[in-house]
Amino acid sequence: MARRPNIPLISADQWRGDCLGVAGHPVVRTPHVDALAREGALFRRHYAGAAPCGPARASLYTGLYQMNHRVVRNGTPLDDRFDNIARAARRGGYDPTLFGYTDMVIDPRTTHPNDPRLSTYDGVLPGFSVRQLLPEDEKPWHSWLRARGHAFDDGINIHRPPGAAPDAVDASPPRYGRNETQTAFLTGAFLDWLGEQEKDNPWFAHISFLRPHPPFVVPEPFNRMYDPDDGPAFVRHDSRDEEAAAHPFVAYRLQRQKKADYYPGAKGRVRDWKTRDFKRLRALYYGMISEVDDQLGRIFTALKAAALWDDTLIVLTSDHGEMIGDHWSLGKAGYFDASFHIPLIIRAPRTAAVNDGRAVDRFTEASDIFPTLLRIMELEPTNGVDGRSLMPLLDGTGTAGWRDAAHWEYDFRGIAKRRAETHFGLDSDLCNMAVYRNAAFKYVHFAGLPPLLFDLDADPGELVNVADHPDYLRIRLDYAEKLLSWRAGHLDRTLADMQVTERGLKRAAYPI
Repeated sequence: MARRPNIPLISADQWRGDCLGVAGHPVVRTPHVDALAREGALFRRHYAGAAPCGPARASLYTGLYQMNHRVVRNGTPLDDRFDNIARAARRGGYDPTLFGYTDMVIDPRTTHPNDPRLSTYDGVLPGFSVRQLLPEDEKPWHSWLRARGHAFDDGINIHRPPGAAPDAVDASPPRYGRNETQTAFLTGAFLDWLGEQEKDNPWFAHISFLRPHPPFVVPEPFNRMYDPDDGPAFVRHDSRDEEAAAHPFVAYRLQRQKKADYYPGAKGRVRDWKTRDFKRLRALYYGMISEVDDQLGRIFTALKAAALWDDTLIVLTSDHGEMIGDHWSLGKAGYFDASFHIPLIIRAPRTAAVNDGRAVDRFTEASDIFPTLLRIMELEPTNGVDGRSLMPLLDGTGTAGWRDAAHWEYDFRGIAKRRAETHFGLDSDLCNMAVYRNAAFKYVHFAGLPPLLFDLDADPGELVNVADHPDYLRIRLDYAEKLLSWRAGHLDRTLADMQVTERGLKRAAYPI
């Protein structure tokens, strides 16, 4: 590249990877994202490294698998010894600036026990300057709404449509309009900041949108943009009972999910919702995606108007996916592709050797983002990383030795309330799973529960577990060995790559 690029790292929370027009979704319309993909590269097989938000973002920000960064739940601190995107950008001469949130907890060993940052998982990744924080309580956005004339107190759920029936999934709009969403609020804050930047001084911004994360509600016209009867058939068993019988962990999840986590003010359990309710929720989810796409259009237009487009490298992704009715479930958890397959589009400056409209079908992972940005900024990490730079896939310089599978982990320990430990009768350290997924099979290894194996050619919906089928026992063993080899090959090597000799300390180069 002729100069250091401007870098907006844009994440949209809980956006599943198939919900893009450019990815071939039959219903969802994302014209601005589609246009971005036509100028860059769409990674069709991109996967989160963990879930929920905190663990997923730890992989995104550090380039490490969960087995190394060890952020296992929202609220688990991130070890301060690890390098991350913000610290690296600062070494590269940028002032990395945050709009939104990172869901990172600081290392408690670096501060006083009474530090208020240890009372919330809404902390900021070390290294970032904060221009506009938007934590889970949304107070900065609420204050902004009040300044625009909205009268409400903290006892009112600003997301709940006025007059909505107590237990109905209602497509009525909330109290705020399309120009007043959290996405619009953060977009406006970024555009104000963008106008303050010197054109010849490259910048790094992390724009971290909360949507399409629930609650599933969105203002006009997005609330009725999609008909609930439109969209693909749900991928699931014929009944919840049959779904629950697939595995003890699935049964546990289906039993516990609360409606209020997905629709504002709803009472009871998700298990009581009918198919029509799932369809209405999915239509709202699609509308939320289109609302985010609409605000992305504002950002792209502003970059072009400021003559910055040709000097800007855009990374657009998510932290994890969303079940939205598949397998009778909502949210993100476990092992299903819908929870971990996420979008990734990288659009490089015109000065970079990247083919427009490239579709990449290799398996890529969230941990690849950090080493990719390191490569672009011509930096080295300060510790070992698990991901690999995507530049060879972007510029077509070669894919020799590239991985042929995706891997992710999910830790379901309770820590504070120990609900999973009590339910399964397991120690906390046994409440986890790891997934090895290639084009043909998906193997899911639980530390304390039975394994799963899916023949994806015959069963792309992950409905039939063949782990105990006599015809698949050899394959199950083979994939268990693949998973073991993957873990063995990615143990933390920060000091393992060093050796003291009679000529001093020698170290291996990190392969990024």
